Amino acid sequence: MCKNNNRISNICRRYDLHLIMNKKGTILVVDDKKAVLSALKLLLGNYFETIILSEHPDRIPAILKNNDVDVVLLDMNFRAMVNTGNEGLFWLGEIKKADADIQVVVFTAYADIDLAVEAIKRGASDFVVKPWDNGKLVASMLHAFQIRKSGRDMERLREMKEGLMDEKRMYWGTGTIMTRLHEIIKKVSSTDANILITGENGTGKEMLAREIHLLSERRKELFVSVDMGAISETLFESELFGHVKGAFTDAVNDRAGKFEIADGGTLFLDEIANLPYHLQAKLLTVIQSRRIVRVGSNRPVDTNVRLICATNRDLEKMVADGNFREDLFYRINTIRTELPPLRKRIEDIIPLAQMFLASYSSRYGKKINGFSEQASNNLKKHPWPGNIRELQHTIEKAVIMCDGKIIMPQDLLLDKPRNKTIYNKGPVTLEEMEKGTIKEAVQRNEGNMSAVAKELGITRQTLYNKIKRYEL
Repeated sequence: MCKNNNRISNICRRYDLHLIMNKKGTILVVDDKKAVLSALKLLLGNYFETIILSEHPDRIPAILKNNDVDVVLLDMNFRAMVNTGNEGLFWLGEIKKADADIQVVVFTAYADIDLAVEAIKRGASDFVVKPWDNGKLVASMLHAFQIRKSGRDMERLREMKEGLMDEKRMYWGTGTIMTRLHEIIKKVSSTDANILITGENGTGKEMLAREIHLLSERRKELFVSVDMGAISETLFESELFGHVKGAFTDAVNDRAGKFEIADGGTLFLDEIANLPYHLQAKLLTVIQSRRIVRVGSNRPVDTNVRLICATNRDLEKMVADGNFREDLFYRINTIRTELPPLRKRIEDIIPLAQMFLASYSSRYGKKINGFSEQASNNLKKHPWPGNIRELQHTIEKAVIMCDGKIIMPQDLLLDKPRNKTIYNKGPVTLEEMEKGTIKEAVQRNEGNMSAVAKELGITRQTLYNKIKRYEL
């Protein structure tokens, strides 16, 4: 294509060749002449994925509502005129009211250059004079699309500040179980295989997911974490797939969903077992097609994410009981890894405690050098039903309570071993352990759900979901 036209060849060099050869973007062309529309569809169709044509400007609002338009090519002179003397300026204003970020390139006759300048002042990104030059027109449209795309990239980064990677890295320890797990993770991280992480609450499933991301080829892109237990059913599609302006009452702007935001990076779906059965098919469809459709739109958007899911529940049992789709289970379970509970990593308890001690001593401005022998023994003997998260909170409290240079047993504020009857009964399910832990936390905090959620390290919505599930 570029070899046959020097002007287009220059455009190929000036703008991103990848964009031109891999067509993206939706263009709306508004002109009252059918011949003009046909010619522009042929020309612009070489560069953009979707071309929408309209002879009548009064169709603009409906088109913008039903389509995710990136650039509008707007004729400034229609047969019908409004009171201002120019319908083009009127519709330029209406487009900007609908979405200020949509780029508008205006069409005008040579004699109306002053009109084009006025359009630029009112928000148009460029103007093209009729009869148009193909090279100039294509260059203007590509430039406008790049502006639109750059704006969306900035929005994507702003929305995901909370999802950017921090500097914390996984502590693997020296035990046999974790050493073996580390070897597996190093092998699978370099692939794009979907991974399912299982383990009790507080074992560090999200930390492991972040570590996989850091070891992967996607480490320069975003890691996006979603707590599936905290998303209400009514907002599920909007949160994961995004929505367009006007899709529902509170949709005042277009908003990218987590799949779009994580494009090129890693999407971590925590507590995947909490996803209601009737919504699992929607997630399965996106995983299979690798495409999402924003709520209120009919335009599919390609998505390229590495999917990592996590749960503390027995998904195979849920499949057998009809509570989790078998096809979805196999889609997310290409590789499965299980994080062991802290009580099976006794050799890692003190090193982890030392790490937390250094962090919280710095945070609270204290100089605490370590643990007394008895405090260390108590830490190693404690069953840690809340696992690493419980250990972390325990050390934070100990730092606050400590008045000396060494953490003493009384600083730890450790209760007597909880769930004693459960642990002494032998094998139990994760659900039984979780139910017991939540029940005791509720009793200990006298029904203060905010305090319970904080102690367990989960959101209030997740806590309410679990209380409902276990009929507590």
